[in-house]
Amino acid sequence: MELISLSLVILLISNLHSGQTEERPNAEVTVWPDKYVFRKENVTLRCVINRGGATGWGYSWYKDDLEIQQDKLQYYTISSVTEFHAGIYTCKGTETRGSRYSNISNAVTLTVSESPVVSVNPDTQLFRGETVTLRCDIQDTGDTEWTYSWTVEKTNNRNIITQCNTQECKINNIQQTDSGKYTCRGKIREQKTEMSDAVTLTVSSDKPQTVLSVSPDQWLTEGDSVTLMCEVINSSTGWTFSWFTVQNYKPVSVSSGGFKGINTVSSVTVKTTGVYMCRAERGDPVYHTNSNTKILWITGVSPSVSLIIRPNRSQHFSSESLSLRCEDHSNSTGWTVRRYTDKLNPCSSSDWRSTGTTSTCTIRSLYTSDTGVYWCQSESGEKLHPVNISVHNVDVILDSPVHPVTEGDPLTLRCLYRYKNPSNLRAEFYKDESVVQNQTTGDMMIIPTVSKSHEGFYYCKHPERGESPKSWISVRVSGNSQVKKFCFNMITFPLAVCPYLLATVVLVVKYHRLRGETSV
Repeated sequence: MELISLSLVILLISNLHSGQTEERPNAEVTVWPDKYVFRKENVTLRCVINRGGATGWGYSWYKDDLEIQQDKLQYYTISSVTEFHAGIYTCKGTETRGSRYSNISNAVTLTVSESPVVSVNPDTQLFRGETVTLRCDIQDTGDTEWTYSWTVEKTNNRNIITQCNTQECKINNIQQTDSGKYTCRGKIREQKTEMSDAVTLTVSSDKPQTVLSVSPDQWLTEGDSVTLMCEVINSSTGWTFSWFTVQNYKPVSVSSGGFKGINTVSSVTVKTTGVYMCRAERGDPVYHTNSNTKILWITGVSPSVSLIIRPNRSQHFSSESLSLRCEDHSNSTGWTVRRYTDKLNPCSSSDWRSTGTTSTCTIRSLYTSDTGVYWCQSESGEKLHPVNISVHNVDVILDSPVHPVTEGDPLTLRCLYRYKNPSNLRAEFYKDESVVQNQTTGDMMIIPTVSKSHEGFYYCKHPERGESPKSWISVRVSGNSQVKKFCFNMITFPLAVCPYLLATVVLVVKYHRLRGETSV
């Protein structure tokens, strides 16, 4: 009997000892519907004690190691989640009757996805024929596999884009009818995200206008710096720019930018002389657009060579004759007259004569297509004394100097008539659209001493015969022998005239359109 009692005591002591050393139960967090949720969804987290059951337990909830719930409930529900609720969640159980408590649970990261965001490559401002790619991005979704849907809202309706059911939606050969507001939505299991904000695509029916400009000037001296700027009008981003000379179409420089590219040559040489254009490209497949052309003219210093013009003026009547002569005062040979109208070529095959140190080009009957830039060129390729010659099929022209006028010298302008001058000579002279001389008689205006302020556009007007084309009168600082600024004279497009030299190729096209003149 005593032996049995002793055994019971030992058993009780053993049970008590084992109860004191029992390990804490584990806690586990489960999530419904998923740890990846969308804004405004509801999500529920549950704390499960793996040993000891759920009865008689109280629960503590933690977010990022800070306690967040005081009522000790097993379920923690969040209604209409926001980005604020994203974080790391854990729980712990404590016996309501007794001293046991569980270990801290596993950590569950709750990710709250924002609305999808649509990105566009290359741009929302597009041109007919381009290719555009739209991409639907859903933030912080881990390795979750999504399905996507795309819609476009046009003027009168909203349509699902059936050919786009992946993250990227590619539209080839886009047309103006594809303009509209594009949205996307993501889907996982049976849950759908909110619709993305709309991205508006605007498709122009026209080809893009690409403009090449030159700064500070197109007429330079060796060693000067020049910047070529290429700009796509009414566009914003995604373009890569290349610059070419039209003589060989080999790129001389390439740059990437938004809608504008800049190419700077820090020190030009005579070899830099040429006709330049730029090309803008973007997209896959590549879409490109070419610019207008600009002449860069770089001269050296050679006072021994002169270009002599007869008659010595920049404007000429069609059907008149014109003579140009390169004269080398150092008695060397090899200088010839060259010109650029629609292409680089010798002066003319009309009448070419070369004797000793002098070469003369005579055009017996001028056409408006003879408008262009003329210069002297040596056998080695050196180019000097470029001048602008313009030919007009009108009744009135302005007799203005071919070369810039030096400060302090006099300037004489005359109003010339194609036929015999009327007996009552009257002409008004204008500078930059303002009258500078209004006289009842006379067809001449004289400025005794020219200053830089006299630089500008000049033309004359006869009350019956009409007005002349405009000419840019350039004034150079005394002692500066380099010709820096020229400008084409124009009839039909006066507002397009620049104070330097408009691209010759563009002007030639315009003048060819006016070739309806008749011989006089």
